[in-house]
Amino acid sequence: MELDTMELPRKNKLMEAYQHEPQFSHRFFDYELSAAGYEARAQELMQRSFQRAELAAVIEQYMQPHGISPLAAQYIKELSSDAFVVIGGQQAGILTGPLYSVHKAVSVILMARQQRELLQKPVVPVFWIAGEDHDINEINHTYTANLGKAVKRQFKQPTVLKTMASDTVYDQKELTAFIKKIFKSYGETAYTHDLLENVLRTVEEQQTYTGFFTSLMNELFTQHGLLFLDAAYKPLRQLESKYFSQMIENADKMASTIYSAEQDLHAMGHKKPIESEAQDANLFYVHETGRVLLKRKAGKFVNEQTGLSFSEEEMHEIAAEQPWLLSNNVATRPLMQDLVFPVLAFVGGPGEIAYWSLLREAFHTLGIRMPVIVPRLSITLITRKTQEALKQTGLTINEVLDGQLPWRQEQWMNEQRDEEFDSLLEQSKKLLELQYEKMQSHLLKTDPGLLPVVKKNLQFHQSQFDYLQKTKEQSILRKHHVQYERYQTLSEQLFPEGSLQERLYSPYFFINQYGEGFIDQLLKQPYQFDGSHQLVYL
Repeated sequence: MELDTMELPRKNKLMEAYQHEPQFSHRFFDYELSAAGYEARAQELMQRSFQRAELAAVIEQYMQPHGISPLAAQYIKELSSDAFVVIGGQQAGILTGPLYSVHKAVSVILMARQQRELLQKPVVPVFWIAGEDHDINEINHTYTANLGKAVKRQFKQPTVLKTMASDTVYDQKELTAFIKKIFKSYGETAYTHDLLENVLRTVEEQQTYTGFFTSLMNELFTQHGLLFLDAAYKPLRQLESKYFSQMIENADKMASTIYSAEQDLHAMGHKKPIESEAQDANLFYVHETGRVLLKRKAGKFVNEQTGLSFSEEEMHEIAAEQPWLLSNNVATRPLMQDLVFPVLAFVGGPGEIAYWSLLREAFHTLGIRMPVIVPRLSITLITRKTQEALKQTGLTINEVLDGQLPWRQEQWMNEQRDEEFDSLLEQSKKLLELQYEKMQSHLLKTDPGLLPVVKKNLQFHQSQFDYLQKTKEQSILRKHHVQYERYQTLSEQLFPEGSLQERLYSPYFFINQYGEGFIDQLLKQPYQFDGSHQLVYL
């Protein structure tokens, strides 16, 4: 592997502001992304108290069925004492979800190592799984490359209720068949048999999307001590009981500050990350019909669709006695995370950092400050085949990621056209149409009833010309198929469907090619946490 970096031609406006405009970061965040920021945050954390022993026990209990490596066991022990954490999270996607799940885990591990060395204090990596999310359609699919395109492959299993990913049981037989098809599309390599066998064994051992995700990720990162915890894990909910009460008590103030921050952000020319409302409760209730969002109305916490209505006192009772019936939304999950964990730094993608930008005053409402916010590594993996395609087409990575590939490919195809054939075909079409015009003029006067037949006959001949044109184009592509396939390789590998590779493909596409040591190799690269896009040449 070799590493290079580049600046993405299509920049995220909010990320640019966060990384390069001190006024913006000081307005919406508490700590600078700097050595001084980490040191100041560490000092704050040492003044706060956490349920460390209970948290360590919960993590150990959650990870036990998936396996705890010696390094992970050491990190759990450190967390029970005085360790800080670097944390990142993701939904529980099939086959780990897109590559950026792995890139986020890599970022968390490397940042924890870096800060452990710089601060000379124990810092452990944690992956926080958003198992409470109930939109299964966001996690039940992956993409495979085919003929220059990324094809969406969805695991369709009917669900009636809005159950959380952690409670949604998959059909093992159906998921096994689905994954076999995915691996078949990857192609057979020296690693396929054992890799597929391992994944299918995990399908059998687990029952839910979250369990499947955790086991796969834990195995990929087993040598690196990454700790895992599901946000919807019932023992964790019990630990969170008093923190839910804090959120219930301060729901009004928190909603007001979040709404106000989003209006300010929008006034500065940025998109609204969550479309918040002043009456949001920012909590879900796990109802018999599924996970439903609560709003605040006339001093109550309500969900009008189900007829639910709780007073603040009743909400406090639920938090105390049945906290597993409550769950966080996109706004309160970061707050809960910070109350539960001694978070030195949060590692997030552009979308996450956008909604974190709304939360500073909500943190302050609870008497805490935001952690250091670190943009996750953004990585494109470039195979030898892709490198050769770049060389032979004369395109650069910048040009491909700038969306220039389609018109460059069209330009190349135009250069291969048989201009004389095109000219002769066009002349023939015009001659035919001219003759038919004469025929129609004649029939209009003599036998107008035949005009529909003539029109249909003309359309038939025109379709034959179109068929001839397409057949000629296919003949040209067959003649130049090697170069044409290079353009397809660039399209499907580097910028599939106009997206970064990391947003669509599963890491298993690459693990199938390079073996399970692929993740360990990824972790050895000297990445730059400077907002640049990382290019890994395989």
